[in-house]
Amino acid sequence: MIMAEKLSLTELQLIIKDSLYAALPGMYWVVAEISEIKENYAGHCYLELVEKHPDEINIRARVKGIIWGKRYRFLKPLFESITGESLKEGQKVLVRVTVEYHEIYGLSLIINDIDPAFTIGEMALKRQQIINKLEGEGVISMNKELEFPVLPKRIAIISSKNSAGYSDFIKHLTGNNYGYTFHTALFDSIMQGTETEISIIDALDRISGNLALFDVVVIIRGGGSQTDLSWFDNYNIAYHITQFPIPVITGIGHEKDLSVTDIVAYRAEKTPTAVADFLVNCVADVEDHLLELSTDISTLSFSKIDENSRWIDSYRMKLIPVARIMVSAEKERLSAKIIDIINIGKEYIVREEFTPVNQASRLISAVKTCTTFAYNRINKALGDLKGLTFKSMKESAALIEAFKNSLNILNPGNVLRRGYSITSINGRIVTNSNEIKRDDMIDTRVSKGSIRSKVTDKK
Repeated sequence: MIMAEKLSLTELQLIIKDSLYAALPGMYWVVAEISEIKENYAGHCYLELVEKHPDEINIRARVKGIIWGKRYRFLKPLFESITGESLKEGQKVLVRVTVEYHEIYGLSLIINDIDPAFTIGEMALKRQQIINKLEGEGVISMNKELEFPVLPKRIAIISSKNSAGYSDFIKHLTGNNYGYTFHTALFDSIMQGTETEISIIDALDRISGNLALFDVVVIIRGGGSQTDLSWFDNYNIAYHITQFPIPVITGIGHEKDLSVTDIVAYRAEKTPTAVADFLVNCVADVEDHLLELSTDISTLSFSKIDENSRWIDSYRMKLIPVARIMVSAEKERLSAKIIDIINIGKEYIVREEFTPVNQASRLISAVKTCTTFAYNRINKALGDLKGLTFKSMKESAALIEAFKNSLNILNPGNVLRRGYSITSINGRIVTNSNEIKRDDMIDTRVSKGSIRSKVTDKK
């Protein structure tokens, strides 16, 4: 139906408000999850309530919630004392509300009461769902099944560097009564709040990159409320611990309950100092075991020495007569050998008396043979030398004659006799017409005599 009357926005808002109050006049118990929570300076608590799809990703509904300061100062301690938890993000609550609509701020729910029993049930249900999931995946006891190191002295610590729990752990570990030394490395992490999961998983990843440096990992923090424990009821932290390749020990500081993190760890202690005591006791147990082994070895060694001493004495008594018999037999054998050596020596001496005469005869015969052979070689060499000398002299004479003929042919006198002449100027032989000029006086030598001329022309 179209209304002819025009409304202002305020008037429309008031109509909506009156309609809501008329339709929803009382209080309602509502189940919702806290997605945001803030306290302002006046003590009021402002929340954003949501309802999620079962996959916990998609939001089906969202609305603002308000707990006024006076009511909040009553509900907050009551809720914390019963649940051991503070109101926080991600928490499911059952709240009693009235619907309020404001012309400017819109729809909101005024929270008048909270049922702590519902939240406790939800927390327990969520925790059990995580445990069931880890059991269904068959990983919940994987870290417990690892072999624990004999001497856990290299320790990777996941904790906050400023926490009292970390200080107590280090003090207790290094100040142990036995004087044992431990090597520790702190991987500083956030141990409560929404960043706990990311921080602890990051620390585990950094440790896994240096596994050769560590024997065990300890996750420790000081005491706190049940709220602090709930951050360790986390599937992702627990799953990372189940897959970790070295034992993880927890000391999260809660006496009442075990968190899921404690359940999947190799060992869970109540406090950081209890973790330190456990590690010290492990080393002490090894030392005690070594002392026991040392005592056992010493006792067994003395027993073996006594037994072997008796055995040696027994065999010594048996060996004395045998040794005497063996010594007597060896003496007889040596005496026989001495007689054999004397006889052999005499035989060699007699045989060697004839050796020099035979050697001298052989030496004389060999000298004669060598002398004759050398004489023949000398005569042959002398004959060869004479023949070679005669041949060489003959060849040299022929060569000299050839040189003589060549010199005769080249003799200037013979050349001049064949009709040639030699022209010179100032005692210098002329070989080129460019060396003289007109009117120069030149000398020309022929076979018989010489001619002096004056140059009138040249070509």
